[in-house]
Amino acid sequence: MKALTRTDFNLPGQVSVYHGKVRDVYDIDGNLLVMVATDRISAFDVILPKGIPFKGQCLNQIAASFLDATADIVPNWKLATPDPMVTVGLKAEGFRVEMIIRGYLTGSAWRDYKNGCREICGVRLPDGMRENERFPEPIITPTTKAEEGHDENISKEEIIAQGIVSKEDYEQMEQYTRALFQRGTEIAAKMGLILVDTKYEFGKHDGKVILIDEIHTPDSSRYFYAEGYEEKFEKGEAQKQLSKEFVRQWLIEHDFMNREGDVMPEITDEYAQSVSERYIELYEHITGTTFAPADSEGDIQKRIERNVTEWLQNR
Repeated sequence: MKALTRTDFNLPGQVSVYHGKVRDVYDIDGNLLVMVATDRISAFDVILPKGIPFKGQCLNQIAASFLDATADIVPNWKLATPDPMVTVGLKAEGFRVEMIIRGYLTGSAWRDYKNGCREICGVRLPDGMRENERFPEPIITPTTKAEEGHDENISKEEIIAQGIVSKEDYEQMEQYTRALFQRGTEIAAKMGLILVDTKYEFGKHDGKVILIDEIHTPDSSRYFYAEGYEEKFEKGEAQKQLSKEFVRQWLIEHDFMNREGDVMPEITDEYAQSVSERYIELYEHITGTTFAPADSEGDIQKRIERNVTEWLQNR
């Protein structure tokens, strides 16, 4: 199976292209974005050397379905999905923060907590919590959105004081974040999953705060299986989860956390295939539909360029 790791299109009205860690984003006429979800995968702020077949399609279609399912809560950027790996939408001025919301103490928050940290982004955490324990209510722990390198934790007060986001806009994002997480939690519960934590990105379009980028995908979210959660928590066992965290854990086990001197372990075809299967598993669990793989036998780039060009010419 093929994986798409880079695109190089010349689309109608194309102004520029930005190659991110996972997505290639084409600016059309300065007012539309064509966002291609490639099969690249990143962890610890580094792109892994091998693509994951169908990962981009899984991410794009999950995000598209959740953008549609939350459009009554907050306006979003999506206009169309002309290809299984592409979303076309409105260009917005993105805020330089990511709104991370956590329902459970796990991942990096747990690693910090275990080392004695009792405050994240200005949010005070109670003593005596255990790994994967549910917070009394979800906490918002924003980060700065770095152009390069690591995103940094930051508090609401610092964001407003530094003028990164106005008080009015931040509080609007905060309100949207809680409402989106609640909706995502309810949808996940119907599918036998727990939405553990996730991130949202917002921007401004025509003076209004809108939701941009992806939501509730395994790259931006962590899910536990609801069945067995309590039993595993009581026993202190690792939760069965659907997220990119299993890739991070695999890298940690192979002594890679992108520290100076760390060597990237080999990504075999077999491991890439196993990661692909995990992404498809999450897609089917969270959407409740069977994954229908797009044609990957031919030239994936040509297929995408043809589909996007046709949409742009007919809009």
